Amino acid sequence: MEETSFKDLIVRQRPGVGKRRFAFLVCIVISLLMMMPLAWLVRSSFMEMGQIFIFPPEWIPQPFRFENFPEALTVIPFFRYFVNTMLILVPSVVGTLVSSSLAAYGFARLNWPGRDLVFGVLLSTLMLPYIITLLPTFLMWSQVGFINTYVPLIVPNWLGFHVFYIFLLRQFFKNLPRELDEAAEIDGANPLEIFWYIILPVSRPVLLVVAILSGLNAWNDFLDPLVYINSSDKYTLALGLAQFTGLYTSQWNLLMAASTVIIVPVLIVFFLTQRYFIEGVTMSGLKG
Repeated sequence: MEETSFKDLIVRQRPGVGKRRFAFLVCIVISLLMMMPLAWLVRSSFMEMGQIFIFPPEWIPQPFRFENFPEALTVIPFFRYFVNTMLILVPSVVGTLVSSSLAAYGFARLNWPGRDLVFGVLLSTLMLPYIITLLPTFLMWSQVGFINTYVPLIVPNWLGFHVFYIFLLRQFFKNLPRELDEAAEIDGANPLEIFWYIILPVSRPVLLVVAILSGLNAWNDFLDPLVYINSSDKYTLALGLAQFTGLYTSQWNLLMAASTVIIVPVLIVFFLTQRYFIEGVTMSGLKG
């Protein structure tokens, strides 16, 4: 009986050209369907109000109304809302990186009684819908007088509020060779020095992933600013978009134009960092 090499086995199990082309075609079709809302948003941002909802829909504006963009950015104090958003986003991202990485390091690289039990309890909080904790959290911040401030939007990020980021970083830290810690301990390094000089420098890809995800969360967050912010001069970009829709009338063309402007920075950040983003997620793994 002729022996079959491992390479021959892989070649035999590889799908045929026809199946690969079909799978590629399916992926293209699904991608186009997923991009339709974005295409609808962009085309509507160049249209007049009456042209947006014409049926059958027109995908090419006739004519292109470029005036929507400067008008949308002046109807609301767009620059002020941008500054407000950045005042929340920057400290939130920094706080998430600091608190989540420290917590993940403690769960992944340090041995202490009840570590796995505490981590299991922490993960179980992911099953709680956010809306359940929203009311007691609001009452707590109301009692200490921080309503209509950015404190409730920033401080939780410095306290390890996002359990998923802790989990992601823990998985990455746990997969790093233990020899790194042992070599540093022989040289007299304490756990905090190991974390700062050994673990963090080799964890840049996953730290970038956490920074991108937390930044997107702060950039797109609508519910939390809606709950905690009352003054219009403190609105974020997400809240500012809501001003284009009213009880009786809505400026859909201006809303689409402003939404397009807000999406552009997100797309730029993703395209510039997608290689590191994919690398960080891939290297994190799912090993316990």
